Amino acid sequence: MAVVGGKGPWLARMICHNLPVHEYGKFNTSIIEDEDIAADIHLHLQSLGKWIRAEDIVHYVGTPEFQARLKIKKGISVRTAQRWMKRMEYRWKAELKGQYSDGHEREDNVEYRQKKFLPVWKELESVSRWWKEDGTEDGDARERVLAADPNGRVVVIWRHDESIFYGNDRRKIRWIHSSETAKPYAKGEGASLMVGDFVSPDYGWLKGKETNSDGSAIKSARKFLRPGKTRDGYQTTEDIIEQATIAMDILDTDYPDEQHVFAYDNATIHTARAPNALSATGMPVNPHQNYLRKVKDRDRQKERTVRIKNGIFRDGTVQELYYPDCHPKYPGWFKGTRVLIQEWREKGHDLPDVWALKNPGSKFFKINGACKKKCEVGRTNCCYRRILYLEPDFMNQKSLLEEHCEARGYSYHCELNCIEQCWGYAKRVYRMFPTSSLEADLKTNTISALESVPLVSMRRFATCSLRFADSYFHGLSGAEAAWANKKYRGHRTIPPDFRAELDVHFHKNTV
Repeated sequence: MAVVGGKGPWLARMICHNLPVHEYGKFNTSIIEDEDIAADIHLHLQSLGKWIRAEDIVHYVGTPEFQARLKIKKGISVRTAQRWMKRMEYRWKAELKGQYSDGHEREDNVEYRQKKFLPVWKELESVSRWWKEDGTEDGDARERVLAADPNGRVVVIWRHDESIFYGNDRRKIRWIHSSETAKPYAKGEGASLMVGDFVSPDYGWLKGKETNSDGSAIKSARKFLRPGKTRDGYQTTEDIIEQATIAMDILDTDYPDEQHVFAYDNATIHTARAPNALSATGMPVNPHQNYLRKVKDRDRQKERTVRIKNGIFRDGTVQELYYPDCHPKYPGWFKGTRVLIQEWREKGHDLPDVWALKNPGSKFFKINGACKKKCEVGRTNCCYRRILYLEPDFMNQKSLLEEHCEARGYSYHCELNCIEQCWGYAKRVYRMFPTSSLEADLKTNTISALESVPLVSMRRFATCSLRFADSYFHGLSGAEAAWANKKYRGHRTIPPDFRAELDVHFHKNTV
């Protein structure tokens, strides 16, 4: 610079002496641009394990050793620490792992949803309470009910589900460095606790109104189970029915002025039929002396047999499936599917004649008891089992749980369940508790996490499920319903003119 200015060595010495010294905090460059400092912070974060936070950098920069090293007196904010983590290639996201898939768009699921679930859901929705974003009631449900039925009552829908809390279940979303790869992990390691409960946007978790001195409810529908062969075993249909009985007792006592509906998912344990339920599977074609159903006790150790219950003709009369004990040829025997079908024909049912001859003087027209493979699609008389299955009393056979609920005057339905979001909220809180392998801590933390779910959040979750149901009702697919739910999250239902915006959005993302 001195040479360019036409000066000598003296000016060169003066320029070198007066060059500004870099001081952190006084220029636009960031401390984290220094590779040594970034490496030091990165090493510190690695020493803390995988559950790191931006606050950890704030605390580290605030230590006297770090400040003395950089000759600074002030710390940094959390927002600055978050920017530093992004500069060091950390991202706040879920751990890398395999993906799950379900049969949400499967043909049979879509058919059930559109033809059975959604019509019932729309009917229940019209006579239940609606909720705004702030948790207040949207309109007067009682006025809607009286307009539909002067003697009707407001419907309260109780969603039921089970979920498992693991003793070592911790946060899944954290700061993850770009160099970190996916690692296998075992789901459900350590002690676990299964929780089954009912929830409604009207009242929250299902509890009795009477409380203890500490404010906790004396009666609650919540049930705990320690799953495992060496612990409490595994949940059975009998456990589900027992819990439903407790729930109905609470509602009969504390909420008698409303109509209550239990909504379960389609899990096998909820849809299991009674041991003596009507089922064509395995029924013999001809009369059988010892055709009985095998039933195991609660512990699945002892076994007993029961008779299949009677059927119902289309005119409402009872059909005995067993011959009377005084029958001269088959006393107490099971009649067989051929005889049952013939009895239906005599009652006017439009069924094939199992005794018809192929040709005059030939053998009877033969129909197999059951097809060797799956019955051909569209066939109604390919085998005796198919003929039986299509009869109303066989086809509409209810589950054991549904029969139990209806016997007490309660409705039962399978539906889109917003309780899953309540579990998610509770588990997010649960994962913030200190790690402990003690089962006592597991239960205490689980209860605390469940009770932390606010009622206003439950109502928002219920409104979210209403939007999804309305989206499916309009024929949207899963991806389209998710878009509509996010787009119109301030609404209980999607607006009538949603189609134009939806078409624009999906066209824009596919071209």
